[in-house]
Amino acid sequence: MAELIHQIDNGTFTKSSRQTVGQYLDQWLKDHKVNVAPNTAQTYAWFVEKHIKPAIGHVLLYTLKPEHLQRLYSEKITSGSLKGKGGLGSRSVRYIHATLHKALKSAVNQGKIARNPADAVDIPKVTRREMQTMDETDLHIFLEYAKSTPYYALFYMDLFTGMRRSELLALRWCDLDLLLCQASVTRTLHQLHNREIIIGQPKTAKGRRLIALSPSTVAVLREYQAKQKEQRQVLGIPPLQENDLVFSHPDGKALLPDSITHAWRRLARQAGLRGIRLHDARHTHASFMLKAGTHPKIVQERLGHASIQVTLDTYSHVAPGLQQSAANRFDEIVLPVKARSEN
Repeated sequence: MAELIHQIDNGTFTKSSRQTVGQYLDQWLKDHKVNVAPNTAQTYAWFVEKHIKPAIGHVLLYTLKPEHLQRLYSEKITSGSLKGKGGLGSRSVRYIHATLHKALKSAVNQGKIARNPADAVDIPKVTRREMQTMDETDLHIFLEYAKSTPYYALFYMDLFTGMRRSELLALRWCDLDLLLCQASVTRTLHQLHNREIIIGQPKTAKGRRLIALSPSTVAVLREYQAKQKEQRQVLGIPPLQENDLVFSHPDGKALLPDSITHAWRRLARQAGLRGIRLHDARHTHASFMLKAGTHPKIVQERLGHASIQVTLDTYSHVAPGLQQSAANRFDEIVLPVKARSEN
């Protein structure tokens, strides 16, 4: 009674409903999917159906408490050791938490619950996977193996620009300026579970960016474009248009993201680079640039990170070398040549 009076006095009182967490989440997914990208909506739905509803879907929404969520997160992480099955990693549990937090925030805004239980839950820390990058020799060996495949230009551009897989697959010829050596990133390509291909926009404003292309990248793209035109002519396909995808099947259809990932893995194994993922091409590009003395702000812009802090945190392993290089350059600028030689 005291709690109810307190809620009424503070304007946080909500009328009890027999709606369960599962019923609310089903409605939330239906209402919310118009406000997010299709692949994001699909991810929310997967976590709800696979992990959240089986555990707490039966709980009445207005009775949901932080301990329900805390128990859910703990069980998901420990299930691997307790049942002999693969438990979820901390990153996946954080995705579950993010989904619940967003859904329950909407419930608060709608007056269905007084406060968000997810605000009072401790979420697991992410265990960062050790970053794998290529060195100069690895890169050349990999590209040598890739030359005999249809994906050479795609993987070359990936390594030499640091673009994401989704950005590369959505790139059109009109997005490239091979005279000014620039690529305009304005779109992303994803495949849903039902195999539907969707074209969207980058998630953040920083994702929309202009990337400078190296002369070698432009040369590879020109050669690739010439082969693409010749191939279309041989197959009797309409000539290449400005809005056609840069990286596609001979008939112009989009490449499937998973197929590209599998092709990369095969090549990495052949080149003796086991453990180097497709996404590590992006890490490789960033690491090379930072080691070459490129300002982190430029690297951030090329990668499309939301902030420079993300770039610095992600590539902190490169920092010690940069620190020493900066210290050496300071000596070169400040100290006379004779003093440097004596030291």
